[in-house]
Amino acid sequence: MSLRRQRATKRTLQSLLLKRFGMAVATYALTALLCGVAMLADLLHVSILTGLLFIALATLSQLVFWGLFFTGQNLRFSDPSLTEPQVLVALTWLTALLAMFAEGRGSMLVVYMLILLFGVFQLPPKVFVRCAVFAFFGFAGLNLYEAYLFPSSDSGLRILQVSALAAVLLWLSLFASYVQSMRQRMRQRRFALQAHQDTLRGMMRQLEDLAATDELTGLFNRRHFLRLASHELDSLRAGRRHGLALIDLDHFKRVNDAHGHAAGDRVLQTFAGVARACMRDGDIIARYGGEEFVLLLPNTDEDQFTACCERLREAFNRAEPLGVKVDNLSLSVGMTLLNMHDDLDEALHRADQALYQAKRSGRNRCAATWANADA
Repeated sequence: MSLRRQRATKRTLQSLLLKRFGMAVATYALTALLCGVAMLADLLHVSILTGLLFIALATLSQLVFWGLFFTGQNLRFSDPSLTEPQVLVALTWLTALLAMFAEGRGSMLVVYMLILLFGVFQLPPKVFVRCAVFAFFGFAGLNLYEAYLFPSSDSGLRILQVSALAAVLLWLSLFASYVQSMRQRMRQRRFALQAHQDTLRGMMRQLEDLAATDELTGLFNRRHFLRLASHELDSLRAGRRHGLALIDLDHFKRVNDAHGHAAGDRVLQTFAGVARACMRDGDIIARYGGEEFVLLLPNTDEDQFTACCERLREAFNRAEPLGVKVDNLSLSVGMTLLNMHDDLDEALHRADQALYQAKRSGRNRCAATWANADA
């Protein structure tokens, strides 16, 4: 993955985590609103100093988390979302807040669920259970401590509240385990689907290669060459010319008759290897049919194109097919030039005429038909 993509991924992750942090802050604000309602209903008795100190410490804890997200230090942790620390801190503040309630404490138990729901989709099942156990023992310990201080208080209500919280936490733990199991299965299916898609893309590329490639020589086939040549001709601009050549291996039938078709195949493969070695990047060479090949050189002129074809002819003269003893390998080349608004069929016909001229003149040579080359 490139550095730019890594940075973009980090920015996207941080943006998502900041939004989740905003949801956590909203939960604190909702809890503060409920506390305001409880104070108006005379269910929460706390001094102004204690209330301000509580708010200041809770705000400070959130500023610490915000600083970690804002500076990117959260990315140093195994869980960049810091979900478990945020949940544990929120549970601690909630338990401390419930200690200030005289009555109506049971109504505030719903905030435990809000806090833990924050981790249902993020925390692994074991970690979620750990947070749930922390919440339960915090609330149960608070009630045991008050029962010890005030033995005459309503113990039945305390038992009911603790039992209700235990039941809810147990249900949430099972639900979190189910959600994580579903996410794991979906992740595995996504990976399997991605693997299938990669396989299909690979097969499509192989099919495209097979459809565009001559099986024997590995060069482009005629159909694909015509498609590429048409595209190159359409993109040709005034003042530029492309070289087009038809190449025929001389006396190829004699090779087949004297040495067999396997030897003829070796000669064709030898030519393909020589042609690849002589071509530039962007040059197009294809098997046109039988022992005939076609060559397209973009952005060239008469001298450059002739030099290229001569270099190819001489290299093939010196070539030695692997495992076959064939003397006097040679080829004939018919050349022409393509101009803007030229017709591909007419250009191929000019190249074919030049090839006929080369063969009639004794083979093993390059001939050209430059007619209309400067039109």
